[in-house]
Amino acid sequence: MLYKQEREELCKVVRTMFLRFETNAAGGNVSARINDEHIIMTPTLMSQQKFCDLEWHEILVVNMKEQKVEGDGNITREINMHMACYRERPDIGCVLHAHPKESLVFATMGMEMPNLTESTQKLGTIPTLPFAPATSPELAEIVRSYVQSRGTDGLPLAMLLNKHGIVVLDKTLRKAYDVLERIEYNAYVAYKALVFDSLSIKKIEDNTRELEFNLEE
Repeated sequence: MLYKQEREELCKVVRTMFLRFETNAAGGNVSARINDEHIIMTPTLMSQQKFCDLEWHEILVVNMKEQKVEGDGNITREINMHMACYRERPDIGCVLHAHPKESLVFATMGMEMPNLTESTQKLGTIPTLPFAPATSPELAEIVRSYVQSRGTDGLPLAMLLNKHGIVVLDKTLRKAYDVLERIEYNAYVAYKALVFDSLSIKKIEDNTRELEFNLEE
């Protein structure tokens, strides 16, 4: 019975994601690095079959060779994307992939998400990466390449997947979920602001360079 407390915590986070429309029945998966040997990860079909309502023993313990060590369920094919991130940067402690309702507007349009809210300024650019099919080696490589391109930039990192969803990388599960929540609120504000802008109701004011945001948590 490995990492029971950590697996219970992961159950709580993914259940909250589903209830708050931060992922949907089409998928999403979350993993957290436990140590140099193991990660814990949600099983395949956790959204479609379970609506993200998981028991701790359904969270998988997986080794760095992508082999299941413990847990009821099968490994998602998107583990390749998770492992690409972990192998690229040893400071990544959580890979959170979701299909959030508001952020999918920008992902589906292939647009960079305007970063408008104070609570998301620490993220910098929120890009949409080039399209590749879900679970494919090509998508895993696109994500890995973007992470590599950011060099030693501090965590968190966030990126939209074209027509697919979002990936958030951070040091811990809780931190990654916090970033997802912030981005989803920013997405709601951003698409409303763009509509207002297009209707000439009020122009979006780019004052981010003039203000000194508090970027420390």
